[in-house]
Amino acid sequence: MKIGLGLTITLIITAIVQLCAIVYAAYLVRRTKYSVIWILCIVSFAISIAQHIALLFSGERYDMSYELYVVLDVAISACFVVAVLFAHQLVNHIEHLTYERSLFRKRLLSAVLRTEERSRSNFAKELHDGMGPLLSSAKMSLSAISTENMSEEQQQILQNSRFLIDESIRSVREISNNMSPHILTDFGLAQGVRNFASRISQLHTTDIEFSTNIGKERFDNDTEVVLYRVICELINNSLKHSGCSKIEISLMLNKTTLSLEYRDNGCGFNMEDVGQTGMGLSNIFSRIDTLNGEIKIKSDKGGGMRASVHIDTVPAENKSKRERTK
Repeated sequence: MKIGLGLTITLIITAIVQLCAIVYAAYLVRRTKYSVIWILCIVSFAISIAQHIALLFSGERYDMSYELYVVLDVAISACFVVAVLFAHQLVNHIEHLTYERSLFRKRLLSAVLRTEERSRSNFAKELHDGMGPLLSSAKMSLSAISTENMSEEQQQILQNSRFLIDESIRSVREISNNMSPHILTDFGLAQGVRNFASRISQLHTTDIEFSTNIGKERFDNDTEVVLYRVICELINNSLKHSGCSKIEISLMLNKTTLSLEYRDNGCGFNMEDVGQTGMGLSNIFSRIDTLNGEIKIKSDKGGGMRASVHIDTVPAENKSKRERTK
C-alpha cells in the first residue's frame, strides 16, 4: 500500500511546523544560557524532518504499523513544538523578572541616594546656621576686648585666638559647602563643578582644567547631584592615589545627552586588580546606574586614568515645557 494523499499532506505540514520550531529554538539559543536544550531540540526536529522527507521520496510500500509509527511521530513532534512555545513563555517571564529586579534595585538605590543627599543638606544647614553664628559671636566678643592694658604676650594670645576662630568659621563654611553645595542648588551643575575645581586648585598644586558648553542650563536634581558627586569622587581619587599634576574635565551637552570626559596624568592602576569595588569606583558605578547612564573607566600602570560617562537627560526648562504639553 503506497503513501496516501492525506498522509503526504500530514507529513509535509509536520515538516513545516518542525522547521518553524527549529528556527524558534535557534532564536532561543541566543537568548538563554540553556543553549544545550535548544540545540538538542533542533537536532531532534532535523532528524524527524529528514525521516519524513526520506519517506515522501522513497516511493516504497508500507503497512499499517508504519502508518501508526508516523502518527505517533507527528504527535511527538507536536509535543516538542508546544514545549518550545512554553519554553519561550518561560524565557519571557524570566527576563521580565530580571528587568523588574533591576528596576527595583535602581529605585532602591535612588531612594538611598536621595535620603543621603537630604541628610547631607540637613546636616550642612544645621552646621552652617548653628556653629556659624556661635563662632561669629565669639569673634565679635574677642574683637570687643581692649588691648590697651595687655602685655605683648597677651595680645599675641588674643590675636592667635582670633585667627583660630577665623579658621574655624572658614572650615565650617567649607564643610557645609562640601556636604551640600549651595552653588550647585542655586546656579546649576556647571557652576557647581567650576567652584569645586577652583577651591581644590587653591588647596593643591594639581592643575585642574574644566571646560563645558552647558552654561546656565539646569537639569533635574538627581542628574545634577549624581554627576557632581561623581566628579568630586573622581577628583578626590586622583589627588589621593594617582599623584597626578594635571586633571582635565570636559562636561558637554549634545542635544539630550550629557557627556563627561575625565582624565588625569597620574600613576594609573590595573583595572583587573581594582575592578569596580576599590577606590570609590563602586559608588561611582552605582550612582551612574541610577540614571541609566553608561560609564567606562580605563587605566594602566603609569598611563593615568580616563573616565567617560554618558547620560540621556532633558534640561529642566525643556522638561517643564514637555510636561505642560502632555
